[in-house]
Amino acid sequence: KRESETRTVRSNLLLPEPEVEKPRRGPLASNRLKTTKYTALSFLPKNLFEQFHRLANVYFVFIALLNFVPAVNAFQPELALAPVLFILAVTAIKDLWEDYSRYRSDNEINHMECLVYCRNEKKYVNRFWKEVEVGDFVQLRCNEIIPADILLLSSSDPDGLCHIETANLDGETNLKQRQVVRRFLELDSEFDPLKFTSVIECEKPNNDLSRFRGYIVHKSGKKDGLYKENLLLRGCTVRNTEEVTGIVIYAGHETKALLNNNGPRYKRSKLERQMNIDVLWCVLILIAMCLFSAIGHGLWVWQYNEKKPVFDVPGFDGNYLSPVLAAVYLFLTMIIVFQVLIPISLYVSIEIVKVCQVFFIHQDKDLYDEETDSQLQCRALNITEDLGQIQYIFSDKTGTLTENKMVFRRCTVSGVEYSHDANARRLAMYQEADSEEEETPAKGGIVSQRDSISSHQSMKVVHRSLSTKSHRRTGSRAEAKRASILSKHTAFSSPMEKDITPDSNLLEKVNECARSLEFMRSHEQSLSQLTPELSDIFDFFIGLTICNTVVVTSPDQPRQKVRVRFELKSPVKTIEDFIRRFTPSRLTSGSNSSSSSSLSTSKSMHRLGSNSLSTTSTESTLLKLEEKFAHSAQMNNNGYSSQQGRKAIGIRPEERELRYEAESPDEAALVYAARAYNCALVGRLSDQVSVELPHLGTLTFELLHTLGFDSIRKRMSVVVRHPLTDEINVYTKGADSVIMDLLLPCSSDDPRGKHQKKIQSKTQNYLNLYAIDGLRTLCIAKRVLSKEEYACWLKSHLEAESSIENREELLFQSALRIETNLHLLGATGIEDRLQDGVPETIANLRKAGLQIWVLTGDKQETAINIAYACKLLDHDEEIITLNAESLETSAALLDQCLQYIETKFSNSTIDKSVGTMTVGFGPLSPPSSSLHSTLGLVIDGKTLAYALDKTLEDKFLSLARRCRSVLCCRSTPLQKSMVVKLVRNKLKAMTLAIGDGANDVSMIQVADVGVGISGPEGMQAVMASDFAIPQFQHLEKLLLVHGHWCYSRLANMVLYFFYKNAMFVALLLWYQFYCGFSGSSMIDQWYLIFFNLLFSSLPQMITGVLDKDIPADVLIAVPQLYRSGQKMEEYQPHMFWMNMIDALYQSLVCFFIPYFTYYDSDVDIFSWGTPITTIALFTIILHLAIETKTWTLFHWSSCIFSILLFFIVALVYNVSCPICYPPSNPYWTMEKLMGEPMFYLTCLISPVTALLPRFLYRTLQGTVFPTQLQLGRQLTRLPPETRSQNLDRNCSKVCNQNPTSQPFQHGNEPAFPTNTRAEHTTGLSVMASPPGALLCGENKHSSVANSEVQSPRIPHNTSEMESISVGEMFPWNSTIDQSGFSLLNWITSTPLFIRFGRVLQLSPSPLQNELAFGRSGHSF
Repeated sequence: KRESETRTVRSNLLLPEPEVEKPRRGPLASNRLKTTKYTALSFLPKNLFEQFHRLANVYFVFIALLNFVPAVNAFQPELALAPVLFILAVTAIKDLWEDYSRYRSDNEINHMECLVYCRNEKKYVNRFWKEVEVGDFVQLRCNEIIPADILLLSSSDPDGLCHIETANLDGETNLKQRQVVRRFLELDSEFDPLKFTSVIECEKPNNDLSRFRGYIVHKSGKKDGLYKENLLLRGCTVRNTEEVTGIVIYAGHETKALLNNNGPRYKRSKLERQMNIDVLWCVLILIAMCLFSAIGHGLWVWQYNEKKPVFDVPGFDGNYLSPVLAAVYLFLTMIIVFQVLIPISLYVSIEIVKVCQVFFIHQDKDLYDEETDSQLQCRALNITEDLGQIQYIFSDKTGTLTENKMVFRRCTVSGVEYSHDANARRLAMYQEADSEEEETPAKGGIVSQRDSISSHQSMKVVHRSLSTKSHRRTGSRAEAKRASILSKHTAFSSPMEKDITPDSNLLEKVNECARSLEFMRSHEQSLSQLTPELSDIFDFFIGLTICNTVVVTSPDQPRQKVRVRFELKSPVKTIEDFIRRFTPSRLTSGSNSSSSSSLSTSKSMHRLGSNSLSTTSTESTLLKLEEKFAHSAQMNNNGYSSQQGRKAIGIRPEERELRYEAESPDEAALVYAARAYNCALVGRLSDQVSVELPHLGTLTFELLHTLGFDSIRKRMSVVVRHPLTDEINVYTKGADSVIMDLLLPCSSDDPRGKHQKKIQSKTQNYLNLYAIDGLRTLCIAKRVLSKEEYACWLKSHLEAESSIENREELLFQSALRIETNLHLLGATGIEDRLQDGVPETIANLRKAGLQIWVLTGDKQETAINIAYACKLLDHDEEIITLNAESLETSAALLDQCLQYIETKFSNSTIDKSVGTMTVGFGPLSPPSSSLHSTLGLVIDGKTLAYALDKTLEDKFLSLARRCRSVLCCRSTPLQKSMVVKLVRNKLKAMTLAIGDGANDVSMIQVADVGVGISGPEGMQAVMASDFAIPQFQHLEKLLLVHGHWCYSRLANMVLYFFYKNAMFVALLLWYQFYCGFSGSSMIDQWYLIFFNLLFSSLPQMITGVLDKDIPADVLIAVPQLYRSGQKMEEYQPHMFWMNMIDALYQSLVCFFIPYFTYYDSDVDIFSWGTPITTIALFTIILHLAIETKTWTLFHWSSCIFSILLFFIVALVYNVSCPICYPPSNPYWTMEKLMGEPMFYLTCLISPVTALLPRFLYRTLQGTVFPTQLQLGRQLTRLPPETRSQNLDRNCSKVCNQNPTSQPFQHGNEPAFPTNTRAEHTTGLSVMASPPGALLCGENKHSSVANSEVQSPRIPHNTSEMESISVGEMFPWNSTIDQSGFSLLNWITSTPLFIRFGRVLQLSPSPLQNELAFGRSGHSF
């Protein structure tokens, strides 16, 4: 079993293995990349095999082969094969072209070069990537791309480190740190691949990018563990390191990068599922028609009895067929004749149309983001129409609604709050920069943001309140370009994030602290004389600066690490050196991934000469260590070490600008904030961190351990030796929800304890205010370890670090042991700014009938206030807050809330515009038309876990459906996917999930449509998505415009396909009544075979690609029009049958008018059948013209081309092929017909008569009973001035009916006035909500705040606005000439219709104004 779960890797430079051992190794993948599906030999059989997986193709091949049977054939066998071969050939050519494109891409990658060690030449030689094999030694240099998954064995970095950039893998531009395998760090000489005799045992290839497990067995028998920090992944780029060497572990398609590359996703759209049902109906209709014809033929043969007609030809044996056998043969023959009823080209046409639609969506400049140089990506080609039917949107918050661009806003230190008002004004200045930036010529060189701000202030004084706009993206284009130049290779380093204006009070205290420290150092005084406040300030900024994994780089070489080593003591070489040292000096993190739970120490311990420390050796080492502690304490009793004489050396920030390579925007924001106070990080190596301080110069902290951040602990810590005191300090940074619980308990009797308790209370109050302001909060804390505490912890930590089994769990427990009894230093508030246009986008999507749920991992207060800022919640909504600690409490809360809603709203007066509602799960209507659209639901992660229980999920869903907004806080990735799955499966609703990070992948994959945002968190969400957009605001146009267009086009195209085929087949059915149901056809087989394929296919495809029922500006201005797709108004089951009935009627007209025209004449059958074919073509194209909403040159050209093509083919065919398919003789048929006036008259009267009912229905319905879409189309027919006035009236109506909501506060004042808060004081926590909030706590009690009675005439929130119809939005009055925009606009000008048109132009029907989008009740 173990052999099957692991892989063994040996060096390829060793001598060949014995034959006995070879089978154990097994076949390993080569490094050749092959994404093609075909080869020259396999293309034809493999492609045909794939195409025959589609049942429609199998059906048509069966029909074509059936035509080769003489007893049942209807056409010439070769001719019957033509359509099938054409369709198969078109699909094969498309597949071949796609595969050739993949081949060229593969060939380019396979022929990239890298250095591989050659045993014969005993040096590294150039080889192609495709020639690299598992077990080869590869040498990489800076900025080279890694060709395979390589185990890092050597690095030119003296610390054995290598930094990689994973942008090609996950889109993240920040650096990841990798480390040489433990035992190879102790090599004094250069790594020699020929001496590598170790055996590597690792896990089988898998796609988990965050995990790698294994061990390396050395010749001595000792083992070292292997982890993800030792693995260089294919596709990443080497940075900061001149040269690295490693052995290939996984190659080619076994690498983690390629195992994660699944390519475009293929889903089946909702419309396609409905279409497949209608195809089955067509099959049943076909069988019914064939059965009817077979029975008719049997009866017709039976009636002759023994008197056979002269045209009944006996068989080869001279016998006549029995009526039953004749009916059976005729059944098969009619399947061939009526085969056109099943649209052979429907699937191929839909594929072509969808590809063209995607192409035009990609060309939309509005979906391009200039700042990031990214545009929309479509990764699933076959669900474009689903974009027009979405009912629920599930969105992440951070990075999706917000920019994930963290800006330091304010902080509190030692219980004192520093508001940073000047910094707030600086951020507000960015909002005014757009209009002024372009007028200011760019000056040469790099201008600091502070200088540019002051210049702006001199030009224009800006007074701007801190409203919700301060959360939005504020950089101008010029600023964005300048930022991209400054930070071309650096993540999270825009000027808005970097250039922080310090608070004057805090800056003065920092300077005072630095002066005091300088004075104490010069007079050799103890640091204990520093006041507690200044001491906390000093440690606070030290914590901000060093408690991270930021790498310092230089701007002229953006990926070259700044390496200034401050040599503290001689390097450690032996255990004796280690014991002589004060503490182990080279213990740092081997993992710097913010998402990793790895808590590892550095590798200097690994250089000690043994693989793992036994219990005995560890104890003896620690005993000796304690002696050194005591001796060290005596040497440094004045609080300073020998470091006091160190001069400030190195690089000063003002002399040379440094860049910070941060792994997360939070880390970057805090480091830049510290730099603003002259506490600058100037260097980071594996064992030390250097900080530049005012008056003190450079202080170098010896970095002993880094305990990385993980989502369970929600914090990270660094263990350092303080250069001024030689104490072991632990600096911890993390979420306030966990840090506050880890603080040292304070005694109320002790004055110092009282003071500390007061500071904690004040800090907690400020944290609450920060959360109300929508800021992300972090706490900074410190702990000083005694020598006994550190020695005890170090023992267990070294054992955990050297463990091979359960290493992560042991390191996790080790971190928990040291992160206790912390001393609180302060807290920070970081603003995650809203993206551009988020509030407007959410408001428009709401009016479109979409219900938006936000699922976030943020704390409840922060999420609520961001929800207010982005207009997800309104200040006059009632907010239901669910916080529970048990399943029973959750059940009681849900019951109480449902009862409250039913009680409150059951007897209240209901506005007519809202409708009614029933309880239970009923048919889904647009969510925003719900009765209780003024309710909002907020639920935390723990309660959500209970609510998703099988016993409570129905109640939770019932409550959530009654709310206009749902906000899930502290939710895990699994909970996100469970919520989406619950709504999708229970409500049968169309769902869309949008996110930007790896934690959103599960949610994106579960939804019907997954959308990824290509933001700073990388490309994992994009890789898992169906569509990728640069910003959240692009979702508005993607859904409301392109989604609507794609759905409308495809819905009408599919219905038209069914109509066209049914109408043409019905012509053959009517003829059977006049030919004894013999299967004969009055239409030449050439026309019959190629009618659908050539003559009538192009116009419908042009319409499917280019038709626009409503212009984009109207769809955006009137988002309610989107609801037609949610209700599937353009493709409902009854529409299929209506089209079938219409096709039946039209076929009767097109058959019998020529029939009576040529009745009792001497024309031959083809001279009568050819006019029927011509009339059918005219009717079908004119039918399409009635259904086409937008006419372009392509529409006209396609229709004219189809008609001309038919006549050209007919004329040439009738002349050149008179005896091609005897006994038929079509010679000169079309030429004769075109010389007869009766032919033209028939071709004119028949289509008009056939289409008159449809035309009248569309005309009357569009004028007297218009749908919302028709009202929108009428708006487009208005003169430009009138149209713009109506659109402006729409916008102003929206503004008037949405009074300016309370601004989103950023100052010290609470976000909501005290007199409008409803506080739940009897629960475990105090919650603040806007007017009318319903707060449900754990004690099963709810309190409802008094809310003002709103005037019924003026809606006071956006939910009321959402129910306004298009008729109310644009009231047509008598001053507007309705004939200009009704569907009768071209016929009402004739004398015949003038009076009729005037009747229809009377005052608008009440039905126009009652067809409101929000009127239909929302059933539960």
